[in-house]
Amino acid sequence: MDEELHERVRDIVASIPPGSVATYGDVAAAADASTPRLIGRILSEDGQDVPWHRVLRANGTPAPHLVHRQLELLRAEGVLADGQRIDLRRYRWRNPVG
Repeated sequence: MDEELHERVRDIVASIPPGSVATYGDVAAAADASTPRLIGRILSEDGQDVPWHRVLRANGTPAPHLVHRQLELLRAEGVLADGQRIDLRRYRWRNPVG
């Protein structure tokens, strides 16, 4: 994997402010990555020290295997879910660079 892309993704995720979320697609677009799936892969392999919990699927839901922990972390930042879905119109981060 391209190390420069890897670091760009980590930097973008690190810049998502508390109380905001982005989708894998948002991060992919900002990082000029080929696919949102690549963002998930990078975060799963090397994302524990960045706010990975602020990145959601395109429909505003966490990955199924992360749902409880991710919603708990988001709730602590004031991001409230309707069931297991985050309202992207309300909480979506608008990257000033992307």
